[in-house]
Amino acid sequence: MLTLAFIGLVGGLITGVSPCVLPMLPIIFFAGTAGKPTPQQPRADGDVLVEEVEIAKPRRDFRPLKIIAGIVVSFSIFTLAGSVILSALGLPDSFLRWGGLTVLTLVGLGLIFPALGHWIEKPFYRLPKINRNDNGAFVLGLGLGTLYVPCAGPVLAAITVAGATGNVGWRTVVLTVSFAIGAALPLLIFASAGSRISQRVKAYRDHQRAFRIGGGIVMILLAIALAFNITDVIQRSLPSYTSGLEKKVAENKTVQGVLAPALGKGGQELAKCTPGAAELATCGAAPEFTGTQKWFNTPGGKPVTIAELKGKVVLVDFWAYSCINCQRATPHLLAWAKAYQPLGLQIVGIHSPEFAFEKSAGNVEAAIRKEGITYPVGQDNNLATWTEYRNQYWPAKYLIDADGAVRAIKFGEGSYAQVENQIRQLLKDADPNVQLPAPVDGTVQADTVGAAGTTPETYLGYSRSTNLQGAGKLTPNKTVAFGLNSAQPDDTFSLGGSWQVGTQSVTSTKTSQSRLNFNAAKVFHVLSGEGTVKVSIPGLPDKTVKVSGTPNAYQLADLPSQQRHTMTVTYTPGLSAFTYSFG
Repeated sequence: MLTLAFIGLVGGLITGVSPCVLPMLPIIFFAGTAGKPTPQQPRADGDVLVEEVEIAKPRRDFRPLKIIAGIVVSFSIFTLAGSVILSALGLPDSFLRWGGLTVLTLVGLGLIFPALGHWIEKPFYRLPKINRNDNGAFVLGLGLGTLYVPCAGPVLAAITVAGATGNVGWRTVVLTVSFAIGAALPLLIFASAGSRISQRVKAYRDHQRAFRIGGGIVMILLAIALAFNITDVIQRSLPSYTSGLEKKVAENKTVQGVLAPALGKGGQELAKCTPGAAELATCGAAPEFTGTQKWFNTPGGKPVTIAELKGKVVLVDFWAYSCINCQRATPHLLAWAKAYQPLGLQIVGIHSPEFAFEKSAGNVEAAIRKEGITYPVGQDNNLATWTEYRNQYWPAKYLIDADGAVRAIKFGEGSYAQVENQIRQLLKDADPNVQLPAPVDGTVQADTVGAAGTTPETYLGYSRSTNLQGAGKLTPNKTVAFGLNSAQPDDTFSLGGSWQVGTQSVTSTKTSQSRLNFNAAKVFHVLSGEGTVKVSIPGLPDKTVKVSGTPNAYQLADLPSQQRHTMTVTYTPGLSAFTYSFG
């Protein structure tokens, strides 16, 4: 746990000094000066009262700590559970942000008009654990926490994905709180500086009223700037001076291991299996399917259990319906089910969503029908079974023998002949007299895996985008102006025109484009909405693809071999773009 907390703290500190925090600094500084002045105590010295202005020790000011505590609390809660809270209350996604802007504006007005400030703070006088002096500081921090949008890094990405998928355990909470504390510490320095100035600088005490009015005006102006995304111009104009540190953190093996999914209690022995090994191993009892929401292709929707499958060879397939890698693997699974299910094989699909839209039971059911899947599929929206199996990939296959022990693990695509040979061996072990048909792997018609050097899957949304190379910065819950890169670097993308930026996707407006440099034979784009995309690749005819309905993968390019190209895609308004995948 200490390692996890340390990684979160370091990631937060890097974020806390990045260009993304700049809009918060004036707010925090003036908020720190907004406390009530320290009363000076005169003393009698003979017949003269001597005012100890210069030597009186100011009382300790906890206002900066209250502000930062509010930021840490609200950032942690709303990062992990904001979508759940808003959904339960039936509120729009932008509610928290506008609530924070409202709080900031009211505090600014309260500094300008003391009577209004007293009225704003009055409801909090009754709270027993909040001191009557500066009792609005914690509430201000709560509002600022909803506006604090730090730069994306590996730690924040892990936190955001966990919150978006509902995979929130104690590890994620520790990581989130330590990250929030690390990111807030630089802000505490500014708040403390404001507090010390207000208490120790005579010029401030002499003109306290004017400083408070000035601070209120600054807060209101910054609230307006945040509301209209004016601060983005400043942030985009500055170099990303923390990117080098973020890269070192992202590439550190210890960090990668810690940020992997938490281990389930039932799956500790799975570490004995080397993923992708050709030889069967014995890796402990298969964890039970747990935390599922719905089952498909079972009588009456009854859940499948590992216990009832004893005596069969079981292949557990973790997948997500919009994952193109999973879609390419499905024909192999269907062929194995047809050939070997009568001989004792049972395939069980565990649908573990990569994106929030994949949590919809209707979407999953439609994908099952479209792919022609007939074996049981469990819906694992909270990644509970995923965690029990120590999984980290889409797709992933776990082979279980007739005694219920995990014997092999395969992450990702490929090695289908190897997996089929392992299935056949386990079927022979379960029944030495079984008559196996000829291997079916060579008969499967499916998209092939990309050759070495294929561009990796590319995410467009805020939480997981790592290779955006163009003008503009992904800022969630805002409409941002981007610029295409005229010389797109290898295996990167850029956006053009205006896009509405979301956590997991970007949504097009009237002028939206994307440009992608890729090395692959096939290019797929996960899209949703109603409209069309125009695909332009130099030297090839333009192509128009119609998009309709819930998120799904659309093929944009089908080349005869792996080739490097730069593709420009033009979108009609209202289309949401999630990922690029390659084959």
